[in-house]
Amino acid sequence: MKRKFFQMSIELTNRQWSSNLLKQFTKSKLSKPFIPMFIKTYKIKHEEAILPYKEHGSLHSFFTRQINMENRPINQEEKSVVSPVDGRCEEAGEIKQDATFVVKGQSYRLEDMLQSEAKAKQFEGGTYVILYLSPSDYHRVHSPMNCHLSESTTLGSRSYPVNEPGLKYGRKPLSHNYRIVNDLYQGAIQYAMIEVGAMNINSIVRTKAGSVWEKGEEVGYFSFGSTVILLFEKNAFSLALHDKNVKVGEKIGTLQPNNSHSLEKTNVRKAL
Repeated sequence: MKRKFFQMSIELTNRQWSSNLLKQFTKSKLSKPFIPMFIKTYKIKHEEAILPYKEHGSLHSFFTRQINMENRPINQEEKSVVSPVDGRCEEAGEIKQDATFVVKGQSYRLEDMLQSEAKAKQFEGGTYVILYLSPSDYHRVHSPMNCHLSESTTLGSRSYPVNEPGLKYGRKPLSHNYRIVNDLYQGAIQYAMIEVGAMNINSIVRTKAGSVWEKGEEVGYFSFGSTVILLFEKNAFSLALHDKNVKVGEKIGTLQPNNSHSLEKTNVRKAL
């Protein structure tokens, strides 16, 4: 009953016209007076931003602020995977052999999330990491490793919230929300970074041109609430989270490139 009520409440307001109105307002100078209130409500460390908050012309400008990256040192270990965002790790674990995993009591099929049966099978037995960004967080996205981008696919349209109630009661937001699936690779190993939009603004902007991503460099930003999902193939990643709360550049795990799975793929490629 609680789930149904939540879904109905969201769907009454989650429309393109309402999202467009909110987007227009947050980008207008009329929203600027709300910046101090936003900072106070969410206890934002605005001193980290490059531009003082009073110099931002709109709430959207402040929300998508850039920060002094000296405050986000990038782990330089050769095989480390770093957090691409400031946020909280909501879930992490093994992707089952049927390419599913469970978040807040809801089962997700990778085939639905990626809109590809072939891609879903690629990650069977691998690892998933889900990072949630609250309104208080820095909302730019950085590369989690040195890698190449082979393809970015935009999927979905409308969105549920991606906070805890949204994950628990929404209509499987991680696999149905507006999202961008980034197919990444390093050597013979494939990875995926999925940027999931949230209710209302529902906007993801790519700032990185080119296919070569360097660990820690900025690649895009979210306009309001959001989540990032990282997917790793079987035996390709070892999770090493020391805290649920993470910052850009912090090590969250280690790549395991010298595994039998990657060697099999390499041998197949050589044979072809």
